[in-house]
Amino acid sequence: MSESVQFRVLSYNVHGLRDDTAALAEVVRGTDPDVICVQEAPKYFRWRAKGAALARQWGVTYVAGGGSTGGTALYAHLRVDVDQPLALVTSRQFGWPDRGIAAAMVSKGGATLAVASIHLPLVARARVLYGERVRDVLDTFPTAHRLAAGDLNELPDGPTWRALRDYGLADLDPACGPTFPAARPRKRIDGIFATDGVRVVEHHVVDTPAVARASDHLPLLAVVSVPVRQPAQLSSPGRSPAR
Repeated sequence: MSESVQFRVLSYNVHGLRDDTAALAEVVRGTDPDVICVQEAPKYFRWRAKGAALARQWGVTYVAGGGSTGGTALYAHLRVDVDQPLALVTSRQFGWPDRGIAAAMVSKGGATLAVASIHLPLVARARVLYGERVRDVLDTFPTAHRLAAGDLNELPDGPTWRALRDYGLADLDPACGPTFPAARPRKRIDGIFATDGVRVVEHHVVDTPAVARASDHLPLLAVVSVPVRQPAQLSSPGRSPAR
């Protein structure tokens, strides 16, 4: 059996920091994430400084996104290495907020995982097009192990969930409970998705006493196991390389 490494991935719509930020920091720190996929991160005046301050409060580092993506952002703990961070706007419609993707490849203990933080538009057609861009973004990373997480703004039977599944990003917990609104959750509009080979160790809606004060969404935490990349085996004299 091949060796694997666990990654703790938190997905959280933080409601533009309009709620109790001390409670928000308590929730995030309490989950001890390796990677945080954030939606509605600071995106207006001095958003870079605000994003850096948020990282300090959470005990992590800023990776990508924020004002450059309409509030979609990615943060990571220092115990993981980060490569190829990128941020792009994928949906820009008059009268609606910009939507974008923040992504990077993270590594730990010889395992690599491409991660995309996503926040889909409110318009149905735009959500489907956004889903296609998620695929294109993850295809840029040189690893077969890929994960996307965020606020889809639609229920699990919606077309974007199906499009992600058709691409090979499976919902890590189809039986997951509701995530919105935080005070009295009734709908599941947030999800974490990954490709084959990324094994689910744990997945749940975070529901601590602080979450109702921290945001209007409940966060999702997934612990996933990713195989360690094996070095190419050298061929022995007189033998052909294994195929």
